[in-house]
Amino acid sequence: MAVTKTKRVNLRVAERDDDLFRRAAGFAEQSLSEFLVASGRERAERLLADRTRFVLSDQQWAAFNAALDRPARARPEVVELLRRPRPE
Repeated sequence: MAVTKTKRVNLRVAERDDDLFRRAAGFAEQSLSEFLVASGRERAERLLADRTRFVLSDQQWAAFNAALDRPARARPEVVELLRRPRPE
């Protein structure tokens, strides 16, 4: 299903960047807008990936699951903090 595009982004770029983007879009057989949106999306997804996903080896995954399965421990400093009256 096609997504309706309702937002506009205006960019100011140096002439050499404009030339570069237009040449690359031509090689990719895309419009300049299509090329810039796809490139920006790809970069954004890569940048955010380590903040939203993580990959573990089998050994790391087993250790991670073991840590999650362990019963919680009460830490005295946290218990004390939570017992304090809330500042007003």
